[in-house]
Amino acid sequence: MTQKPWLSAYPPEIPTTLEYEQIPLQDYLTRSSKKYPNKTAIHFMGKDVSFQEFHESALKFATYLQKLGVAKGDRVAIMLPNCPQGAVAYYGILYAGGIVVQTNPLYTERELTYQMADSGAKVIISLDILFPRISKIRKDTSLEHIIVTGIKDYLPFPKNVIYPFIQKKEHGLSVKVEHRGIHHLYTEIMKSTKADLIHVTFEKDDIALLQYTGGTTGPPKGVELTHANLISNTEMCNAWLYETEEGKETIMGILPFFHVYGMTTVLIFAVMKGHRMVLVPKFDFKTALKEIDKQKPTLFPGAPTIYIGLLNHPDLSKYDLSSIKACISGSASLPIEVKEKFEQVTGGKLVEGYGLTETSPVALANFVWDGLEKRGSIGVPWPDTDACILGPGSSESLPVGEIGEIAVKGPQVMTGYWNRPDDTAEAFRDGWFLTGDLGYMDEDGYFYIVDRKKDMIIASGFNIYPREIEEVLYEHPAIQECIVAGVPDPYRGETVKAYIVLKDGQSVTEKDLDTYCRKQLAAFKVPKKYEFRDDLPKTAVGKILRRSLVEEERKKQTEVQDTLKSS
Repeated sequence: MTQKPWLSAYPPEIPTTLEYEQIPLQDYLTRSSKKYPNKTAIHFMGKDVSFQEFHESALKFATYLQKLGVAKGDRVAIMLPNCPQGAVAYYGILYAGGIVVQTNPLYTERELTYQMADSGAKVIISLDILFPRISKIRKDTSLEHIIVTGIKDYLPFPKNVIYPFIQKKEHGLSVKVEHRGIHHLYTEIMKSTKADLIHVTFEKDDIALLQYTGGTTGPPKGVELTHANLISNTEMCNAWLYETEEGKETIMGILPFFHVYGMTTVLIFAVMKGHRMVLVPKFDFKTALKEIDKQKPTLFPGAPTIYIGLLNHPDLSKYDLSSIKACISGSASLPIEVKEKFEQVTGGKLVEGYGLTETSPVALANFVWDGLEKRGSIGVPWPDTDACILGPGSSESLPVGEIGEIAVKGPQVMTGYWNRPDDTAEAFRDGWFLTGDLGYMDEDGYFYIVDRKKDMIIASGFNIYPREIEEVLYEHPAIQECIVAGVPDPYRGETVKAYIVLKDGQSVTEKDLDTYCRKQLAAFKVPKKYEFRDDLPKTAVGKILRRSLVEEERKKQTEVQDTLKSS
């Protein structure tokens, strides 16, 4: 076996190693604005923004930040959905020398306070409807200034007039912010600021972004991603998508920019290559279908639940999805049935990729056009990326086919966790980043995930991997979505429970599913419990929250025990 057996699987169009420019990330916007000044960079709810306008707005925003006192290395937070202001702020912060802190607009006051305090952000830009929430927590953070914008700020007439009334009806509030003191209006910044930037010198290892992890095993950690990390991963993405044409693609921006996958594959990749972004601020399946039909995106990075929802929408047949050439699915495992059906509907390719926030995010993926495709695999490492399977406490890779922890190396791997040296040291072993995912590699260098280390179920001494059971359930014709989790069991320690969402008009019983699973799984893997639900809890990018279901189950059991004790 060669040291990197996957390299022999590479199609000739993909180089095994790349050259990466030693430039700051924002230079890509400068270049594209010169090369494609009048080309549409952003399409947003009927409004088009050219690369030239995008660039000029980013420089104005950067100039204003510097006037507010933002210096090199200062953190500036963005708490916005996908909209032009979010893109402008992202590059504006980088031009000013700042570090971007992406923040989920759905964060509660507690979550927001923690992130702002941990990052030490000095400035935040947010939606007007979020202003009251930020105002309440400002005193407990380092925030000195709040920049406020609204969806209407980039809407064409008459949408910009109508939208505030819709917003008031939906959210029950109408927020007015005056442009003075610590409060600043984005529209006023764009009107009154002249781009007069103070030049900032950049080093290749400067941090561009603090991207906070989900915090499933403790408080969220700020992942330090440098300009070089993000540039290298975007260049790898470009090499992987070798059939795309510079300046000619349209990328569907459904994945939020506050998630690293949406940020790299849409916001950075589009700017780097002069592509057009179609941004969707609030995701729903009907809107997505309409936008695909009308705007004709050729690239559509997404998550499995997004593709599942589109495929199962009752109006799917009314819309034309044939413009889609390629999709790389991330954030969760891609069921094979979903891949095959999506490719049939669109005529394009849908492949599974793999990565983490700490890898900017993509580390491995399946080949989109040419190259061997293996059922159930997450693919092979990207150019300049190394991967192996490590056993507990060892730095020696395990033999082919043995299950251990997936570990990766590459120029896209983070420098560390913000102000957490102990956590950083724990995440690496002799230069390998430990992903926390269990998997194995086959003889051709293709990798397979069996599950997260923390999601593995141990029932009566057996190791059970939820992903394997989910793959079987997804092939059942009545099931739209599912997730499997280990729930407490007094006899087995843990037992297997499946949470099921059925397709519209479909019905199935627990007995039916038990019979179905027993034909395809060993008896100890077959779910002992089923729960049918209308929906499943998800993150903003559609990743199903397994942990919250487990916590829900524990709470139920505690309440039952308390009731029994009191009676």
